[in-house]
Amino acid sequence: MNVDTTYSPPVADIDRVRSKALIAGVIGLVGCGIGLLVDRDHFFRAWLVAYMLFLGIALGSLALMMIQHLSGGVWGVFRRIFEASSRTLPLLAVLFVPVLLGISTLYPWSHPDHVAADEVLRHKSAYLNTTFFVVRAVIYFAGWWGIATLLNKWSRLQDSGDVAVNRRIQRLSGAGLVFYALAVTFAGIDWIMSLNPHWYSTIFGFLMMGGQGLAALAFTVIVSTFLFKREPMSGLLKPHHFHDLGKLMFAFVMLWAYFNFSQYLLTFAANLVEEIPYMITRTSHGWQYLAVFLVLFHFFLPWFLLLSRNLKRTPHRLVIIAFWILFVRFADIFMLVSPEFDASGENLHLLVGEHASHFFVHWLDIAAPLAIGGLWLWMFFGELRQRPLLAVGDPYLRESLETAGGGH
Repeated sequence: MNVDTTYSPPVADIDRVRSKALIAGVIGLVGCGIGLLVDRDHFFRAWLVAYMLFLGIALGSLALMMIQHLSGGVWGVFRRIFEASSRTLPLLAVLFVPVLLGISTLYPWSHPDHVAADEVLRHKSAYLNTTFFVVRAVIYFAGWWGIATLLNKWSRLQDSGDVAVNRRIQRLSGAGLVFYALAVTFAGIDWIMSLNPHWYSTIFGFLMMGGQGLAALAFTVIVSTFLFKREPMSGLLKPHHFHDLGKLMFAFVMLWAYFNFSQYLLTFAANLVEEIPYMITRTSHGWQYLAVFLVLFHFFLPWFLLLSRNLKRTPHRLVIIAFWILFVRFADIFMLVSPEFDASGENLHLLVGEHASHFFVHWLDIAAPLAIGGLWLWMFFGELRQRPLLAVGDPYLRESLETAGGGH
């Protein structure tokens, strides 16, 4: 089967969105540049929070793409969105540079004098050191980028009629999911958990993967709704396609809640000195209100609304839930990172004596997602317009266009 150019994306509309995204990104970058000069500590913290949100969308899309290749899921009609998201990884690798530049600001284990005075950090120094931190980051990005590049390349060959590539796609997807799970787990330990080098959680990797899957699904709903209003997808996407995405979001919302509750329950039951301060920090000094907000609006509200079959089958309603989920995903990452810092932006574990983190929001918490999000969307839509919107070589495409998950 040859690529049908009638499935080409609406270039004019996409170009308008790209231009607006680039303008937003530049404005955000200017704000971040000012923040770097006047409030260096807050800049690195805010950049890390925003970065993890958009990295999560790209990696979650890569994982969903591999799952679709393996399962033959009929929601493969959205594969081009997953592929375009995965091809933003080179930009995300570049945007990781500020995190590397901010290692000494973000991570207590990067200070030799601090390590020398802390027995726990001395035991962890073989793993938590700047050189190995950078090497691991290179390995993560090389693996993610390599998997995404091959799958995108073979997907194009598949569209040109090369059916022999199907087996290679499935084999790489199987191995790629294993690498994805391991790399995301260790990246979560490196980039977030080690902000508090005394704390650990055996379920943190699953929490990271669940959040990334949810963010990727929400973003896919938003883009699909944008395309649903325009040719050629207005005649191809049906309510049952959005029903499938809604059911997957519903499942990932419950998954996120399960992982977080399990982490809290295990910490409460164990009552270990290494773990309890993490929870106490997030349930006091104003952070308890954000915790309650996440319970109510990251879980209960989306869960309750997504129970509705009609809502899941109505794109202009489902997209509102999707936008909200991206917002609460940002709030969740903010909750993972920011309580480890005081209101001045300095990591509490670098301070001498007893200090408590009080809830705070800084203007850089708006500038950083604007910068990273604008640049990321600019590249995403640029990648989306490079290929037809349907993977016409997908052996399950016909079934996907006719029905989806039994929802009619």
